[in-house]
Amino acid sequence: MHDLGAGFKYLMEGQRWVARHGRQYGFGLVPGLITLVLYVGALVALAVWGGDFVAWSTPFADDWSSPWGGLFRGFLTVVLFALGLLLSVVTFTAVTLLIGQPFYENLSEKVDRDVSPDGTAPESGLPLWRELWISARDSLRIVVRALLWGVLLFALGFVPFLGQTVVPVIGFFVTGFFLTEELTAVALQRRNVDLRTRLTLLRARKTLVWGFGTPLGLAFLVPFVAVFLMPGAVAGATLMARELLGEESAGDGEREEEERDATARPW
Repeated sequence: MHDLGAGFKYLMEGQRWVARHGRQYGFGLVPGLITLVLYVGALVALAVWGGDFVAWSTPFADDWSSPWGGLFRGFLTVVLFALGLLLSVVTFTAVTLLIGQPFYENLSEKVDRDVSPDGTAPESGLPLWRELWISARDSLRIVVRALLWGVLLFALGFVPFLGQTVVPVIGFFVTGFFLTEELTAVALQRRNVDLRTRLTLLRARKTLVWGFGTPLGLAFLVPFVAVFLMPGAVAGATLMARELLGEESAGDGEREEEERDATARPW
């Protein structure tokens, strides 16, 4: 339970950090807005032409008697749009981070310098094209993993009772985990931490990860909210990445001393 609260605290600290640094927040909004326009256009196209695509891909239903052909194709159209919506939620962060790689790298570095005791930030030493390639490759791997989970949970959703109660809860925790992986990757990749090591770090602190990513995933379900929370989410994920790696942050020593003093007081 402590780690759950700590994860949520990092999420809030990230939002407070960008609130204090308005210029960084403004730059951080740009990639999310670009991604939002692209995704809205794709979903509108799917809603308009999804029925035509289903009809084209199911010619065997042309000779079905009414109303079975229409019901079957209507069901497939709804499923197609639902899968498109699920895909958009799962991939929104990955695509936004890829589009906004220079923006978020800069933001993450500034967070590191702000909280580091010596005012420095780790650097990967790689050229931008190499960082973009690694980010795209790792994001694709994570999206594939997330989609496999999505298909499994979608299928389990048809199980009576469990599909309407337990499965959605599991889905939110799974989404929270993958969101956190994508967001912490900005800071961890800059430290040359590869994908396998990142996943090992996150799996070792699942409750911390869920405390950060699950409420963020719930917030992302609200239209347009993801765009405005992304800069703060990157900042908070950078702070959390420092804890995962055991790096000291400015103020840690003072907080520990205050806690010791409070414990030692006789009153």
